[in-house]
Amino acid sequence: MHVGKKMQKREKSAMSVSLYGNLVFVIVELVMAIFTGSQAVLLDAVYDGVEFFMLLPSIFLIPLLYRPSNEAHPFGYTQIETVFVVVKGITMLTVTFGLIFNNFHLMLHGGHIVSFQTVASFELFACILGILVTVYLYFKNRSMHSPLITIELQGWKIDSVVSLGMAFAFLLPRFVTFSWFQYVIPYLDQIITITLSVIMLPTPVKTVITGIRDLLLIPPEEETIQDIKTTIEPIIGIYGHKNLYYDILRTGRKIWISVYITFDKDIISLSKFKDLQTQCILALAEKYQDFYFELLPDIEFDGIEEDLPNSESSVASPSESGADSL
Repeated sequence: MHVGKKMQKREKSAMSVSLYGNLVFVIVELVMAIFTGSQAVLLDAVYDGVEFFMLLPSIFLIPLLYRPSNEAHPFGYTQIETVFVVVKGITMLTVTFGLIFNNFHLMLHGGHIVSFQTVASFELFACILGILVTVYLYFKNRSMHSPLITIELQGWKIDSVVSLGMAFAFLLPRFVTFSWFQYVIPYLDQIITITLSVIMLPTPVKTVITGIRDLLLIPPEEETIQDIKTTIEPIIGIYGHKNLYYDILRTGRKIWISVYITFDKDIISLSKFKDLQTQCILALAEKYQDFYFELLPDIEFDGIEEDLPNSESSVASPSESGADSL
């Protein structure tokens, strides 16, 4: 299935809003980080800076993702998106680990005190702005299911929650008056930064793992496979069959589904076979935005080997020749 130019424009528009939003955040956060000396604000600035520079090429990448597959590119251009997502995830991991080590170094050297109230006020403002962008991207992506926008949406959600948490954390010195807490204040900024970094880590880790699986053409996660099988098998089961073999791959936003079927009858009605494939496509279209589906008869060769010109080149069934039995 292919989506039209209208969808392409909507996706590019949504990504542009995220791009300009990141640019505003980067500028304001860098100024605030320099002004307050806060490592936590610097963490936000670096994260958003990486987001911005990774978003720039993604805007130009979108038109390629809507080009159909051809002989030169049998999987289309969707793997470019996967490469892009993996690079972004690795960059995020590198930045996060670097900030964690830097803040441990600061703590070992006595920490430092920042203007907590100023930082708290700024983080409340950042939280509100982040929520506005998150809501906008959520409604834009409801009909598109774009992986690029989904990643941006996750990033803005995290930024909003993190900003709110940071605002409350930086207000602690004003409300916590216990004497023991005075010893914690010089390390508060570093503690918050390290805690936030650890909270952020699972998102880029999951992004990298999923992207590498797609690049290596490994079948997607078990939940996706089971969902596809649960959708297809009740439809195919009406016509009767002996075995089903699945080849399921994902390249970027697109899922490629090949189902090899062994019927329990010798004669196949082409009209019924076409109708069966159409029903499967319609059922999948209710759950997946961009996919390719083919239903193929699994025809085994039962000839005599000595009659073949080259017995080593005999035809194998999909289960023997690389089609995964899932």
